Amino acid sequence: MTDNSGSPERTEKIEGLGEDRIQGVFSTQSVVKVGTGTTQRKTIQKTFWFCNENDAGDVVVQPLNLNYVPSGPTRDVPRDDFLGKFNPEPEFYVSTVFPKMQELNETIVRGEKHRSRGAAYSAEFEFKQATNLDEENVRANFGLGLTYLDRGEQTKANDIFKRLVKLEAAFEEEHKHLFNDFGINLRKNSMFDQALEYYLRAEELVEDDENLYHNIARVYYEKGELDECIKYLKKSLELNPRMEESLQFLDFLNKEQQGSGGGSTAAADKESLDLSMK
Repeated sequence: MTDNSGSPERTEKIEGLGEDRIQGVFSTQSVVKVGTGTTQRKTIQKTFWFCNENDAGDVVVQPLNLNYVPSGPTRDVPRDDFLGKFNPEPEFYVSTVFPKMQELNETIVRGEKHRSRGAAYSAEFEFKQATNLDEENVRANFGLGLTYLDRGEQTKANDIFKRLVKLEAAFEEEHKHLFNDFGINLRKNSMFDQALEYYLRAEELVEDDENLYHNIARVYYEKGELDECIKYLKKSLELNPRMEESLQFLDFLNKEQQGSGGGSTAAADKESLDLSMK
């Protein structure tokens, strides 16, 4: 739904049922009971969804929140089931959903530009506006969390951390750059327990990743848990025996444990290690 500028493309099949793939806003209806006892009555409840057919032929559906932007977890619906239960809402998409999605994306882009220029308070304002539209938006939460970490505001950053670790979407490949930045900044702010929980949560959700294992090792080192540190360095090197950062880290630990290269040599090794993992 986004192009390189971060704004939704308008070339999609907004009529609901495209020539090739299902894409757009759809609705479902369900009967719910309201009230109790003799005052109980039945009413029809309409739910709106943002839908997109994937390569496997299933339709990925995501509910719209109260601000009419896609938010929350997605689920896959078999195409035949989808066609029988979901109704296209092209006019609602054009008049309401698309403008809200565009507003959200533009707000996030402004926040990211402010942060890149070091305008932390302006960035915070924009990212907060974005999370007001969609509390679970991954880019907005990463941006807000990174802004707080830039300013060393650990209490506020910790609140965002608690939100992010609950969002599985935060650990998806498309957000890898933001994921890495956030983890590194948690560590740089000496929030080692949070950084470790963050990385271990990622380990549960993603496939084997030598960079993730290396980052976990780095946090264990900062916590003084050298056995776990070495364990994850070895896991990193099992996946990529030529990973320079892990080789260098393991070599540093071996020298440190053997007590070799004291004084200036050890200090130089430590400085080199820090530079390779900043």
